[in-house]
Amino acid sequence: MSAEKALVEYRVAHWDRSSQIGMAAIAAAGLALAAAPYWADRATLRLLTEVFSYIALASLWNLLAGYAGLVSIGQQAFVGLGGYVLFLSALWLGLNPLIGVPIAGVLAGLFAIPVVLLLFRLRGAYFTIGSWVIADILQQVFLQVDAVGGGSGISLPAAIVKSIAASRDARETIVYLTFLALALAVLGLIVLLLRSRWGLALQAIRDNEIAAKSNGVDVARARLVVFVVAAAGTAMIGAMIFLQRLTITPVSGFSINDWTVNVIFITVIGGIGRVEGPIVGTIIYLFLREFLADLGSIYLIILGAVGIAMMLLAPKGLWGYVADRFGWQVFPLSRRLIAIPERRPAAASVMTKANGAAARHV
Repeated sequence: MSAEKALVEYRVAHWDRSSQIGMAAIAAAGLALAAAPYWADRATLRLLTEVFSYIALASLWNLLAGYAGLVSIGQQAFVGLGGYVLFLSALWLGLNPLIGVPIAGVLAGLFAIPVVLLLFRLRGAYFTIGSWVIADILQQVFLQVDAVGGGSGISLPAAIVKSIAASRDARETIVYLTFLALALAVLGLIVLLLRSRWGLALQAIRDNEIAAKSNGVDVARARLVVFVVAAAGTAMIGAMIFLQRLTITPVSGFSINDWTVNVIFITVIGGIGRVEGPIVGTIIYLFLREFLADLGSIYLIILGAVGIAMMLLAPKGLWGYVADRFGWQVFPLSRRLIAIPERRPAAASVMTKANGAAARHV
């Protein structure tokens, strides 16, 4: 038995049949969505951009809370900051609004560094409250500064809007494809991050921070990187959201209900700590909103009931329940050890055959 074990090697495998099918489905859906400007009407394109924005925002929040253990309720700070950076770069610097999207990501990432270093001094619920306070301070600052429109906000003039494209249909197509590209980029970046050694570190931190530290994981550095990445991505999505709306105010840009509460609801019902969770949660949330929004306050009651039921019956979310029960994964993230019998060198095989022939000859 020991000799057999000595001849067995192991390799780490990410892919299984469910992830192969899942990635094929993602690729097919991506191609179909990329062609949507040719088959969808204007209302459908608007709905799809909202789907992409919520998937991206929820995925970035899930990266923070579900993997790094940073439960923030202040991500609306970066949504609003991204929107204002895009508008001001277009109005003050005369840049094409689309150029303002990566600028918003860079500036938000730089702004996030001192913010997170300050928040790291807080623990648990204090970190969560502190993140909300930072967002609220930003909202109050933009409300008081007349140079950025104060409480009335600012809008993009028609000349700047037309710099994206001359016709309205072309502009909407460009905005739609940019939303799609950002959502796919966020998902791809998260998958690559989780498949790297950073992903192992984040999962170790999530499961047991003390044990992760004792095994040499630099917890503070890993969380700093994740927070900055999430802030930059959130700001870029926020920039695109308000580019599509063509106007921004402090109340809409830094809305905790729109950009944090809804995102947390999506992540919780979809499956926190699962890359697939925000996708499933976004579909459920928008489905409920589209068909129940006319019910007024009853709609909010139903949303609350769905959230409570999900937390009681499936604490890991809908996709978490499915994944645990059936072992499915759309993205190749799980690590499995696959046994590989060790192959003998070719020279050793030839020598063995020669010895056998010699023995038969004798």
